[in-house]
Amino acid sequence: MIKVGVVGGTGYTGVELLRLLSCHPGVQLRAITSRGEAGMPVADMFPSLRRRVELKFVTPQDAGLEQCDVVFFATPNGIAMKQAAELVAAGVRVIDLAADFRIRDIAEWEKWYGMTHAAPELVAEAVYGLPEVNRAQIRTARVLANPGCYPTAVQLGFLPLIESGAVELGHLVADAKSGVSGAGRKAEVGALFSEAADSFKAYGVGGHRHLPEIRQGLSGMASGQTVGLTFVPHLTPMIRGIHATLYARLTRELDLQSLYEERFAGEAFVDVMPAGSHPETRSVRGSNLCRIAVHRPQGGDTVVVLSVIDNLVKGAAGQAVQNMNIMFGLDEQLGIDIVPLSP
Repeated sequence: MIKVGVVGGTGYTGVELLRLLSCHPGVQLRAITSRGEAGMPVADMFPSLRRRVELKFVTPQDAGLEQCDVVFFATPNGIAMKQAAELVAAGVRVIDLAADFRIRDIAEWEKWYGMTHAAPELVAEAVYGLPEVNRAQIRTARVLANPGCYPTAVQLGFLPLIESGAVELGHLVADAKSGVSGAGRKAEVGALFSEAADSFKAYGVGGHRHLPEIRQGLSGMASGQTVGLTFVPHLTPMIRGIHATLYARLTRELDLQSLYEERFAGEAFVDVMPAGSHPETRSVRGSNLCRIAVHRPQGGDTVVVLSVIDNLVKGAAGQAVQNMNIMFGLDEQLGIDIVPLSP
């Protein structure tokens, strides 16, 4: 059994992680931390976990995390980088669901996240945990940077096109929409029901923290070539889900449907839909799936890719468990082979 610790178990990503880990046959949950809720039974805060998680929240100091095999950080940005080095030195593998280790350029990270990085030496060795791209490196990772939700949907959607070299790299567009849970569990006016319901808006048009992460990933797919990306996120009045509509201009003729089907053949968590399909966020709700459809409107030179995920699962906790499975040599689908909820 893999001995698991979870740092930060009170947010939406944290409870989703606990939901998945509590059903995982290869996992033993050893500690779940929360400074503010130490001593409270986890199931008192999240009744959905009754009879699944019997632990109480503990402070990080009392958690004995160094005795775990792997520790997940479901914390705000800036937390994992302060604690990871000590855990890694103790032989614990670290999976960070925040952004502390995603961007390799430290100056770029500090610019977007507004703080000094506390562990730049770990950034250099951290593996970016997009399994469909970095599976081999994930197997031996000591520090794993779990991708963001928008970056997962966007990168998987663009991946076959960029690897094929069949599109212009300078003018990619990602028009993405997210449910309100993507903003986290903290209290904010913009996330209140009366503010977010019956409305739809863009935000971060001038620059979003996920932009450099996505550009870095797309550049890697293009063998280091510079990628020009316009990324516009939107807030939608739903709880879960991301829908990314992606645009690229073709530079040569190719069978787009076959390109996508062949690239993702054998990928358990990427479903390339039949030609002409329009995937919905509800079709992946609660699952670790990314569903993709590729279109070429009116036979022109513009490709439109539709990519949908559940932002809390494939966009966060589910992908983290998928990465853990790879790191410990388990069946990649173990514990997360979940049929989406419907309705």
